[in-house]
Order: sequence, then structure tokens, then C-alpha cells
Amino acid sequence: MSRSHTRVAEAVRDEACPVTEVLDRVAGKWSIGILIAAAHGPVRFTELERAINGISRRMLTLNLRRLERDGLLIRTVYPTVPPKVEYNLTPMARELHASLTGLVGWAERHWSTIAEARAAYDTAAEQRPDTD
Repeated sequence: MSRSHTRVAEAVRDEACPVTEVLDRVAGKWSIGILIAAAHGPVRFTELERAINGISRRMLTLNLRRLERDGLLIRTVYPTVPPKVEYNLTPMARELHASLTGLVGWAERHWSTIAEARAAYDTAAEQRPDTD
């Protein structure tokens, strides 16, 4: 490997690694749904479970713990019987929610164009001779 290639690889690793780790965590399928659902004020576990289509209780629990650990959710336990637990976004997560809202808007505006591009690509790929 050349010296310049090594430097580039090191720079990418040093700069992209922390960003990739954070994005992997917050851009996950379930994390986005949780953050969007929790943005509307205090939300309880069962409300999240109903709001996020297809998530299992176990996956919801794991993602809530991760988001709390990352400082994106505040978990409040009320000393009642049965215990009442609510989740709220932290200020950092509210900032992230604003970005996610922009991304969701972008996706809604462009999903049909992306679907058309995929169909055109797939049609063209079927007509190309196999070169792999």
C-alpha cells in the first residue's frame, strides 16, 4: 500500500469512525421511530409499542436503553403501583429530531422519484449482458 493511501485510510478511520458509530445508532430502523414518537412529549412504553409498527417488546426495550445510554432519552420512573415509566427527548435529541424531520420530509418528497430510478436501473440491468 502506498504512503498516501495509508494516510487517506487513517484519516477516514479517524474522522469517520466516531460519526459512523453515532449515525449507526441513531439512524437505525427502530431508533428513528422511537425518537419521532417521543418527540410529542412524555410517552410511555406501551404507547411507543403501539406507535412503532412491527417492533417487538424486546427490541423496544433494547433500543430505549441504548438511546438513554447515549443521552438521547430521559427515562422517568414514578413510584406508583404499578410503576409508571415515561420517556422524553433530551435537548440533544430534540435537535436531532429537527434533522430527522427534514430527512423524513425529503424522503416523502422524493420516494416516487427514487422508485422510478430503481425501476429504470433494474430494467437496464436486465438488458445488459452479464459481465461479472
